[in-house]
Amino acid sequence: MKAQVVLFDGFDALDAIGPYETLVAGGVEAELVTAEGPREVPAGLDMLSLRATGKLDPQAGGVIVVPGAAAFTEDEVIPLLAAGASTVGPVLKETNAVIATVCGGSVLLAIAGLIKGRNATTTFVGLHVLESMGVNAHRVRIVDDGDLVTAAGISSGVDLGLYLLEREVGVQQALTVEELFGHERRGTVWRAA
Repeated sequence: MKAQVVLFDGFDALDAIGPYETLVAGGVEAELVTAEGPREVPAGLDMLSLRATGKLDPQAGGVIVVPGAAAFTEDEVIPLLAAGASTVGPVLKETNAVIATVCGGSVLLAIAGLIKGRNATTTFVGLHVLESMGVNAHRVRIVDDGDLVTAAGISSGVDLGLYLLEREVGVQQALTVEELFGHERRGTVWRAA
């Protein structure tokens, strides 16, 4: 399995690094990418920047992880997610990969018009935003809707990575990384019937 973690200006660093490091620890080939190609990408809140080493390849298969954005209020975060949706959204329309999101990443997909009528979660304070965009929002830690796997708030990125390892690689690999990290998964996983 290959994983691409998509960065965009204003992304939330923990949303990206949590699943990235978890997947890499589980033996998954993962790369930080942007829709534009390799570049230095500033995180939100002027916290740091990360170097994307590749260009998002919608045909690579595997998993594409979309983080949320870092801001203090909904009024600040929605414009960052909308800007991300304008660059990332068109590329994701062409993919057959599993798309996974952390926190506001699902709102980014909703803004891009990619998940209307689908089941998803986001940070619990933002569930109303998903609902207003026609998404079936669930107040759970992870929602598995087949080729769309979404995780709740910022701290759920490691849980998302472990869930993806279990689902795509195997239970033992996920348990090994969970033990390595000294992390116990928590919360409910909602799965489409």
